Amino acid sequence: MIEPTLNYVPCPGLAAASAPAAQTDSAPAQHRMAYWEWNATGNPAHPHVVVCVHGLSRQGRDFDTLARSLSAHARVICPDVAGRGQSDWLADPTAYQLPVYAADMLALLAQLHQQAPIATLDWVGTSMGGLIGMVVAGQSGLPLPVPVRRLVLNDVGPVIQWQALQRIGQYLGYPTRFDSLQQAADAMWAVSTSFGPHTPEQWLELSKPMVRSLPDGGWTLHYDPQIAVPFRALTAESAAAGQTALWQLYDHIQAQTLLLRGAQSDLLSRDTAQAMQARGPGARCVEFEGVGHAPTLIAADQVAAVQEFLLAAPVAKGELAG
Repeated sequence: MIEPTLNYVPCPGLAAASAPAAQTDSAPAQHRMAYWEWNATGNPAHPHVVVCVHGLSRQGRDFDTLARSLSAHARVICPDVAGRGQSDWLADPTAYQLPVYAADMLALLAQLHQQAPIATLDWVGTSMGGLIGMVVAGQSGLPLPVPVRRLVLNDVGPVIQWQALQRIGQYLGYPTRFDSLQQAADAMWAVSTSFGPHTPEQWLELSKPMVRSLPDGGWTLHYDPQIAVPFRALTAESAAAGQTALWQLYDHIQAQTLLLRGAQSDLLSRDTAQAMQARGPGARCVEFEGVGHAPTLIAADQVAAVQEFLLAAPVAKGELAG
């Protein structure tokens, strides 16, 4: 079975530390972002690149099932956003925000393009990863190797329901320690049942990259708890104010867009999904019954929806050839 390779890209910006105990005043004025690369095409310089970006408290290995499927057709890149997984932790917790994440993605794309020219660029973004995709695809003049051709927004849009943010805030960033991987998986399932049905084996595999080992033999979550600092600063008023900017980004997207929605999602309302179909890139929407926020792209029907969209022949007027 194909496995990914772990790589890093230096990202300009605030000082960072590579581990919690390593934060010092002499940290370099940049940070490293880790990314997982999948390529089963036999061509290490394959010109079709698919970038898959995870949600707020997740990491790049979330996409293993989808990436394995796509890797026979494209170079699939799954970054660990700063502060998560194998990436550096930012010295200034207030920097855990979309502009920094988007700048890191531009650095990643520049490195990938330097390694092998990118001719076709697609983006799959779950929740926060979809918002980053909107920033990247919704602004003209960014130094992209090529424009984003096809964009998958997984259970996210310009309007994020306040009650969903409150739910996430109940567990994000709080100190945790687990005695075993199974205990960690069980605890994560308790706050993730909205992901929909998973077998115990699927959930355990999805949970393994979500924790890191402690010196005493225990386990803790993989991310910097300080990613919660900007999140907790949100108010209902500031979240609502941000919707205007997000709609402006969405309305400027030129990429052909697929919107995935968990039919029971508390984060992406059906009204917002309908508005996204009527304006901007006119997204096509696919809903998954029995799933809330957010589809994990492990179930066969979810993988098929994404793969068929990304690998289909161009059909939309003005769409870039892939």
